[in-house]
Parts: sequence; C-alpha cells; structure tokens
Amino acid sequence: MGTKSEVMQPDLFENHPDEAGVEDSSKSPQSHAASFTKVQLKLEKLKHAIRRHDELYYVRSRPEISDTEYDQLFRELQILESQYPDLRTPDSPTQRIGGAPLAQFSKITHEFPLLSLDSEMDEERVLAFDQRVRRELDVKHPSYSAEPKYDGLSVALTYDHGIFVRGATRGNGLIGEDVTHNLRTIRALPLQLSEGGTVPSHVVVRGEVFMKLPDFHALNRRLTEQGEEPFANPRNASSGTLRQLDPAITATRPLTITCYDFMSLGPGRPSTHFEAVTCLEAWGLPVPQFRRYCPSIQEALEFHREMFERRDVLPFEIDGIVIKIDRFDWQKALGEKSRSPRWAIAFKFPPRKELTKVQDIAMSVGRTGALTPIALLDPVEIGGVTLSRASLHNVEEVARKDVRVGDTVKVERAGDVIPDVVERVPVPGEERGAPFQPPTTCPVCQSHTIQEGPILYCTGQTVCSAQLKGSLEHFASKGALNIEGLGKKTVAQLVDKGFVKDLSDLYTLGVDDFLQLEGFADKSARQLFEEIQKSKDVPFASLLIGLGIRHVGTHIARVLAQNFGSLDNLKKATEEDLLQIRDIGPEIAASVTHFFQESRNLKVWQRMESLGVRVQQEANVSEPFAQLLKGKIFVLTGTLKGFSRQEAKRKIEELGGRVTSSVSKQTDYLIAGEDPGSKYDSATTLGVQILNENEFNFFIQSGSILPSSSPDKGSIK
Repeated sequence: MGTKSEVMQPDLFENHPDEAGVEDSSKSPQSHAASFTKVQLKLEKLKHAIRRHDELYYVRSRPEISDTEYDQLFRELQILESQYPDLRTPDSPTQRIGGAPLAQFSKITHEFPLLSLDSEMDEERVLAFDQRVRRELDVKHPSYSAEPKYDGLSVALTYDHGIFVRGATRGNGLIGEDVTHNLRTIRALPLQLSEGGTVPSHVVVRGEVFMKLPDFHALNRRLTEQGEEPFANPRNASSGTLRQLDPAITATRPLTITCYDFMSLGPGRPSTHFEAVTCLEAWGLPVPQFRRYCPSIQEALEFHREMFERRDVLPFEIDGIVIKIDRFDWQKALGEKSRSPRWAIAFKFPPRKELTKVQDIAMSVGRTGALTPIALLDPVEIGGVTLSRASLHNVEEVARKDVRVGDTVKVERAGDVIPDVVERVPVPGEERGAPFQPPTTCPVCQSHTIQEGPILYCTGQTVCSAQLKGSLEHFASKGALNIEGLGKKTVAQLVDKGFVKDLSDLYTLGVDDFLQLEGFADKSARQLFEEIQKSKDVPFASLLIGLGIRHVGTHIARVLAQNFGSLDNLKKATEEDLLQIRDIGPEIAASVTHFFQESRNLKVWQRMESLGVRVQQEANVSEPFAQLLKGKIFVLTGTLKGFSRQEAKRKIEELGGRVTSSVSKQTDYLIAGEDPGSKYDSATTLGVQILNENEFNFFIQSGSILPSSSPDKGSIK
C-alpha cells in the first residue's frame, strides 16, 4: 500500500482472531449470543477499516498504513469469515476476487439509457453548439461542467442501500453485458459506499473503466516477454480485460475506474452536474481529475487547451474533454436525440501523428527461443491505426539506431502493416536514458541467453513457457517421439490449462487429465495416454530431435547419436570434442554444449528419467557398412509400400547418407516409389541414378547397390 504517515492503533482488535473464532461449548446461550455479536462487531470494524484504506490508496493516493499492516487486517478478516461463513457479505473486501469462469455473459437491460456523445474536433463547431444552447434555452450565459474524456469502457454501476449489486457494459446503450464479477476485482471501486453523503436507496452510477499508462505498459511488457500478443492501446486492454469470462484473469490486470454521473429513483438528486460529481466523491467513488466548472463556453475552451498541453504527461490516456450543460433542469429542457444528449458534446484532441516516445524496450520470446526487442510506445495513430508497440528487430539493430527508453522516435507501418521504429528523433533539451543492454537471461524462464549473429536466444528450451507449445508439438512430432494424437489443438489445451509446464510434465498425465480437454472421450483419452507411455522407450537420435536443440535436425541428431552412443556421453562433450566430428561446425557445437550446460534443461531430463523415460543406446554399426553411404545424398519421391517415408530416411542416415527434399546436381540417388512426381523428371534430366523400392530394399540388406534400370514412371514397383 506504500509508505504511510499514520499507523493503525494496535488495540483496534483486542483479541487474537482464534479467540473470536472459537466458541466455548460450556458457555450459556446468552454467552454464545454475546460472543457472536462481538464477532459481528469485529467484522464490521475490519471491513470499515479496509474500505477506508482502499479508498485512501486507490482513490485518494494518500495511503496511511504499510502493505504489511494492510495485509494483516485483510488476513484477519479472511480468518473470521472462514470461521463464520454466515457473516460473509457480498460487500466484504474479501469478495473482490472469486467466482467460477462464466460460459458467457448474460444480458442486462439498463434502467436508464446510456447515451453516447456527439464529437467535434473543430473549435468553431463547439462555439456553434454553445450558440444553439443559448438560443434554445433563451439564456445569455449558460454555464458548463467540463472534465477529461477518459479513453476507456463505459459501464453502469448499480448500488442498493449503498451496496454494489450489479455492473454492466454500455452495450448498445439499452442492453449491456453483466460484468459484475469482473468489476468487483477493481480495487478503486467501493463495494459499499461511504457515509460521507446521503446515499439514495437505489442509484445507478455511470463510470469509465480504464488502465493507467504505467500499468498498461507493464502489462504489455509482460505479455510481450511471454510471446503473447500485446494490446494495441489502453482502451483495448481495458475492454478485453473487463470482458474476460474468468474473473481470476481480470483480477491480475491493473484496471481502475472513474465515475462521472448518477441516476436515482428517489429524491435528493443535486441541481447541477458539478454538484452530482461532488456527491460521488463524498460517497467514496473515484471521480475525474482536473474537472472544472465553466461559467461560459470560453472557460471550457481554455480547459480544452490546458488538457491538450497536459495530455502527454498525464498517467492515463484521454482523447479530449466532455462539455456538459451544468444545470439538470436545462439538460432536461434541451432533451436528447435517439442515441446522444443535446446538452453535451465531446471536444476531441487531434490524433497523434508518427512521432512518439519509447516507454520501454521489452524482449519478446518466440516459439524458437529467439528474443526480439520490442519498443513499447505512447499510443500513436498512423493511417487510422493506433500503435503502441513497434519492432526493433534484433539487438544489433537497437545498437545501430541507438534507441533508448525515453527517446522520441519516428514510427511507420512497414508495408502499411508492420509497425517499425524508423529512427530516433533528437529533441533539444531531452535527457536521454542509458543505452540498451541485451539481457543475459530470458525474461520468461530466466535461463541464460546466447547470441548468434544479431539474434539473441534463450537456452531454456525445455522449460521456457514462451517456447513450450512449439517445443511440445515438436517433441511429439513424427520425426521425434512420434506421439500420435498429440497435435496442435491438444498441446494448446494442455499448456493453457496448466497441465504441462515443461516437457517432463507430459509423463505425469493420466486418462482423467485428457478427459478434461475438449474433444476427448474415454477411448481417445486412453489411446493418447498409451501413446505417451509407449514413447518412454525412445531411440537416442529421436530424443535429440525431440528436445529441439537449435541446429540439431534429423541428420545432425543421427551424427551425434552414432558418435556418442548415449546421452551421458553427449552431456560431457566439450565444443572441442564436437568440432572433431565431420558435419559439426562452430554454431552446432556451441548450441549443443549450451543446451546441456543449462541446469534447467538437465533437471527436466532427470525428471523424465525418474518418470520412466529410457533412451535406447545407439547400436554400433560395423564398418565398412556403416560408412557405405557416407557423403551420399538421397531424395525420396512417390509412395513406398514397405517403408514409411520417415523409416526410409532413418535407414539411409544409419548408413551415413543424407536425405534432402529436392533434386539437384549434388543428388546421388533418387528412391522412387509408386506415382513419383516432378522429382523423378528432374532426376532423369540431371542424370541422377534412380532406385526403385526393390533395389533400395536389396541394398539396405546386402550393402551393395545394383545398377538402376531407370524404368519408366509407370513401371516403378
């Protein structure tokens, strides 16, 4: 809660919580009743104190106690409510977070229409609005109330007897979505109105949910680092967060709110809008900062100029000001159009163009482990699109352009699609931040980073959540562990539900876990479970492919398996050891050693071993048979009856050969099955030797190649 100037009195709650929560069975009924009443009083004192400190911290920005003291009060309330669940009320501070995820939002018909505003960007049009108001009201000097136009999501908040009972989005103005559970998670929104003013028995408050800019940038940084799509601007972030079906997700996002009007069914409504907002403030609701009473339209225009100058230093996004006739009787006389009032107008600011400031530089971790620097920007409009981030491509590009946090930069949409930082724009007197330093650890999993050319990579390939979905798909693919049924959709569900947090978690899953996934019934769940169990006996080369070590594909995995024989031997290998092997260059050697030097990767493998995963040791292939195809390049085409394409490829690699995807002058042999395609024609044109399946099968069994008869395409068997 921050540093506080006043400390809660230690004797505010005299008894230990346990004393209040445990009843002595030997007491009389009268004693029980007295004890119960004492607990009720304690609960009310606690709730009142916590509400007060919430208002001081989230609304007034004047905290009075420390975080620790606040947490102690909150914990005491939780303990008492757990011991006396019947005394837990909907307005309790403990009820801000909770509730099961919703399947969908229910619809709410608004008691009062939530009108939108007509917008203008031309001062002459605002003056014309004032002329119309004076003419229709027949007054010389109408007074106005002006306030910033927050760029957020409009909501209606219903309070009964001062208790928050319901909240809905604006929707179409007549019908909105019930977002009560999500609104409860907003700390700035009181669940019970304070007694600083006379609260109507039933009141509907109009408000705007938004996100402060520092919180928005922090959220986007977190999403970017996790490889997720960040929000384009604070308004999108607010809307997307408030409309989450799971309130627990909303609770993790930094939403706040401001309230600017209310409608009640009872007496006591003030006579002016400015007084109404003052009432809201007295009830403990957050209200717009910098609001102003304007005796004439000229004061409102001056307020617009002041807010435009302040716009770039405010901690929240505004896109103009709202000008309203202050007196409610005049508002009523002017009336409303079908969707907007005739007594108010939004005076918008011109959109930001091209130049903007870098608020932060975050590292986005992709599925391959590549870290891409992303500039998080003050939102800027280009070509009708609001941008709040732009790519800096790689760490060398950041250094070349010398972009730093706090710099003013020129941004463009490359190809009219991808946001790109073009250059830094020097600003006289602008104090620059420190030069950008590439991170030495991954922002997601804290594994070490390595640089290959201009690209920075995370070495925690088996534990990094940003890489996890891609890693798991690759691990289960045919070329690796070949786990049938573990496709993209299933992988996404396993990761999103938190069932798999690293590769080893795959071997902890049971049939019941798969039954919780969409599209699974008992039979399919059992089949996938059995496929995973079957994959526990894995060839060494297949495991190396599945681990996703950078630069280690099928051929290199086979080379490593043949040269080291076991995972233990490979883990001990140095870069010098690896460089002694033909086909292993400096990049591959560095990538392999870095992978096995990362302790997090080794822990994942150790856990796999403890869960029963066993590596089949590489069989020693005798010479000269093992080297018979060394240096030979093969291409496969058509359908092979006796082998899958993957099996044929593995056989060739076991004998030292390589398989490529296209025919070239370097190709030594084309293995042609039934219905070969254009590769057959290319091989014939280039004079590449062609083997049919029988010839290929004879060769891998005998070790000798028969001269090819180069049959016609139709006669290949």
